[in-house]
Amino acid sequence: MVEDKSVGELLSEVTSDVQLLFRKEMELARLEIREEATKAGKAAGMYGGAGFAGYMAALFASLAAVFGLANVMDGGWAALIVTAVWAVVGAVLFVMGRARMRTVSPKPEQTVQTLKEDAQWARHPTK
Repeated sequence: MVEDKSVGELLSEVTSDVQLLFRKEMELARLEIREEATKAGKAAGMYGGAGFAGYMAALFASLAAVFGLANVMDGGWAALIVTAVWAVVGAVLFVMGRARMRTVSPKPEQTVQTLKEDAQWARHPTK
Protein backbone atom coordinates (compact mmCIF):
# COMPACT_ATOMS: atom_id res chain seq x y z
CA MET A 1 0.00 0.00 0.00
CA VAL A 2 1.39 3.38 -1.02
CA GLU A 3 1.10 6.12 1.56
CA ASP A 4 0.27 9.63 0.45
CA LYS A 5 2.42 12.22 2.15
CA SER A 6 1.07 15.53 3.24
CA VAL A 7 2.26 18.77 1.69
CA GLY A 8 4.02 19.60 4.96
CA GLU A 9 5.96 16.34 4.91
CA LEU A 10 6.94 16.83 1.28
CA LEU A 11 8.03 20.40 1.98
CA SER A 12 10.06 19.19 4.95
CA GLU A 13 11.80 16.57 2.77
CA VAL A 14 12.56 19.14 0.06
CA THR A 15 13.97 21.56 2.65
CA SER A 16 16.12 18.80 4.14
CA ASP A 17 17.38 17.81 0.68
CA VAL A 18 18.21 21.41 -0.21
CA GLN A 19 20.14 21.83 3.05
CA LEU A 20 22.08 18.62 2.39
CA LEU A 21 22.82 19.73 -1.17
CA PHE A 22 24.06 23.11 0.06
CA ARG A 23 26.36 21.47 2.65
CA LYS A 24 27.78 19.15 0.00
CA GLU A 25 28.37 22.06 -2.40
CA MET A 26 30.19 24.00 0.34
CA GLU A 27 32.35 20.97 1.10
CA LEU A 28 33.22 20.66 -2.59
CA ALA A 29 34.09 24.35 -2.77
CA ARG A 30 36.40 24.03 0.24
CA LEU A 31 38.19 21.07 -1.33
CA GLU A 32 38.65 22.88 -4.63
CA ILE A 33 39.95 26.03 -2.94
CA ARG A 34 42.38 23.98 -0.85
CA GLU A 35 43.68 22.26 -3.99
CA GLU A 36 44.19 25.58 -5.78
CA ALA A 37 45.90 27.06 -2.72
CA THR A 38 48.32 24.13 -2.72
CA LYS A 39 49.16 24.78 -6.37
CA ALA A 40 49.66 28.48 -5.63
CA GLY A 41 51.93 27.64 -2.68
CA LYS A 42 54.10 25.41 -4.84
CA ALA A 43 54.38 28.11 -7.51
CA ALA A 44 55.30 30.68 -4.86
CA GLY A 45 57.93 28.29 -3.51
CA MET A 46 59.38 28.05 -7.00
CA TYR A 47 59.56 31.86 -7.18
CA GLY A 48 61.40 31.94 -3.87
CA GLY A 49 63.73 29.10 -4.77
CA ALA A 50 64.50 30.67 -8.13
CA GLY A 51 65.28 33.98 -6.46
CA PHE A 52 67.61 32.49 -3.84
CA ALA A 53 69.35 30.17 -6.30
CA GLY A 54 69.72 33.01 -8.76
CA TYR A 55 71.25 35.23 -6.10
CA MET A 56 73.77 32.64 -4.92
CA ALA A 57 74.68 31.55 -8.43
CA ALA A 58 75.02 35.13 -9.60
CA LEU A 59 77.24 36.01 -6.67
CA PHE A 60 79.75 33.18 -6.86
CA ALA A 61 79.69 32.41 -10.57
CA SER A 62 79.89 36.09 -11.40
CA LEU A 63 83.00 36.51 -9.32
CA ALA A 64 84.65 33.51 -10.94
CA ALA A 65 83.63 34.58 -14.44
CA VAL A 66 84.74 38.18 -13.94
CA PHE A 67 88.16 37.06 -12.71
CA GLY A 68 88.44 34.58 -15.57
CA LEU A 69 87.45 37.12 -18.24
CA ALA A 70 89.64 39.79 -16.68
CA ASN A 71 92.63 37.73 -17.84
CA VAL A 72 91.71 38.43 -21.49
CA MET A 73 89.95 41.85 -21.34
CA ASP A 74 89.38 44.87 -19.15
CA GLY A 75 87.77 44.03 -15.78
CA GLY A 76 84.84 46.43 -16.34
CA TRP A 77 83.83 44.76 -19.59
CA ALA A 78 84.20 41.34 -18.00
CA ALA A 79 81.83 42.36 -15.19
CA LEU A 80 79.31 43.78 -17.69
CA ILE A 81 79.25 40.57 -19.75
CA VAL A 82 78.72 38.42 -16.67
CA THR A 83 75.91 40.71 -15.49
CA ALA A 84 74.13 40.38 -18.83
CA VAL A 85 74.30 36.58 -18.67
CA TRP A 86 72.71 36.53 -15.21
CA ALA A 87 70.01 38.96 -16.31
CA VAL A 88 68.97 36.47 -19.01
CA VAL A 89 68.93 33.61 -16.50
CA GLY A 90 66.74 35.65 -14.13
CA ALA A 91 64.33 36.54 -16.93
CA VAL A 92 63.93 32.88 -17.91
CA LEU A 93 63.20 31.86 -14.30
CA PHE A 94 60.65 34.65 -13.95
CA VAL A 95 58.81 33.63 -17.14
CA MET A 96 58.68 29.98 -15.99
CA GLY A 97 57.30 30.97 -12.57
CA ARG A 98 54.72 33.28 -14.11
CA ALA A 99 53.56 30.51 -16.47
CA ARG A 100 53.12 28.15 -13.52
CA MET A 101 51.20 30.78 -11.55
CA ARG A 102 48.78 31.30 -14.47
CA THR A 103 47.60 27.69 -14.13
CA VAL A 104 46.18 28.50 -10.69
CA SER A 105 42.44 29.12 -10.71
CA PRO A 106 41.04 31.05 -7.72
CA LYS A 107 37.46 30.11 -8.66
CA PRO A 108 36.16 26.63 -7.72
CA GLU A 109 35.12 25.66 -11.26
CA GLN A 110 33.43 22.36 -10.45
CA THR A 111 31.35 23.91 -7.65
CA VAL A 112 30.23 26.77 -9.88
CA GLN A 113 29.16 24.29 -12.56
CA THR A 114 27.20 22.10 -10.15
CA LEU A 115 25.53 25.17 -8.62
CA LYS A 116 24.40 26.21 -12.10
CA GLU A 117 23.03 22.71 -12.66
CA ASP A 118 21.25 22.82 -9.30
CA ALA A 119 19.69 26.18 -10.13
CA GLN A 120 18.56 24.85 -13.51
CA TRP A 121 17.00 21.82 -11.83
CA ALA A 122 15.28 24.00 -9.20
CA ARG A 123 13.68 26.07 -11.97
CA HIS A 124 12.52 23.01 -13.92
CA PRO A 125 12.57 19.91 -11.65
CA THR A 126 10.66 17.71 -14.09
CA LYS A 127 13.10 18.07 -17.00
